[in-house]
Amino acid sequence: MGTRVSVELWDDDEAHGRKLVQAVMDDYKRIDREMSTYKPDSEISFVNDHAAEKPIPISEELFNLIDVSLQFSVASHGAFDITYESVGYMYDFHKHEHPSEEQIKEHLPAVDYRHVVLERGARTIEYTMPGVKINLGGIAKGYVVQHEAEFLKANGIEHALLNAGGDTRVIGDRRGKPWIVGIRHPRAKDQVITRLPLVDEAISTAGDYERFFEQDGKRYHHVINPHTGEPTEGILTVTAIGPSGTITDGLDTAIFVLGVKEGLELIKKYPGYETIIVDANGKIYYSEGLEPGRE
Repeated sequence: MGTRVSVELWDDDEAHGRKLVQAVMDDYKRIDREMSTYKPDSEISFVNDHAAEKPIPISEELFNLIDVSLQFSVASHGAFDITYESVGYMYDFHKHEHPSEEQIKEHLPAVDYRHVVLERGARTIEYTMPGVKINLGGIAKGYVVQHEAEFLKANGIEHALLNAGGDTRVIGDRRGKPWIVGIRHPRAKDQVITRLPLVDEAISTAGDYERFFEQDGKRYHHVINPHTGEPTEGILTVTAIGPSGTITDGLDTAIFVLGVKEGLELIKKYPGYETIIVDANGKIYYSEGLEPGRE
């Protein structure tokens, strides 16, 4: 997944607990094998290679996550769009490479979630034009921690913490106290802008500091605006909190692209979810349920 993953849990039976930890770690790896665009033999890579030719049957798990992603695209008016990869694949944050204006102009027409057609009866996916590629990087890590949390709960675990990069899902409390999760300061690695007490919730953060490089005075980071094919400007970091890690992961990406005003409007469509936004000037904005002084 290109990031550190972990699981921490309490179990009265140590052998059972260790078995569950191993099962979670194995499943992290399984999902990575199937959904990573960096692996040429993954299911999603096969889809990207062939879905423009004909409808491709896919696993139920991948189908459902793509379906949720397309629902986010509709709700956010395309701010969240897994087809950003049609341009995004040309960014290499390790080699400090980015596409030229000409390349973006050439490939940008392929960035449109409406190019992705799902057929539930046959459980197939098809792209309506050549050059379309999808990437679930904006939602898959949140899905992973949510999926594993549900697995642990089904196996009797009442207290746990699951993490995949900027996505965390906690089960219950931390043995009588809430889990305390800090939101990193976007420009000071060892500082946090706030700490949140969480009980049985998910929290996801997207920031322009996670994967980036600077060139000619411009910061190139991994949150690509689907409408421009370039890194989103105006926001430093977005955090979303709520019951499902899948939803919080999709929300932080969508809000990052939408910006403060539209992002705060989007979160209202998701009862039980809240957001914290830090804009390019360092100003912090809270959704209604998190406003300081509000109980």
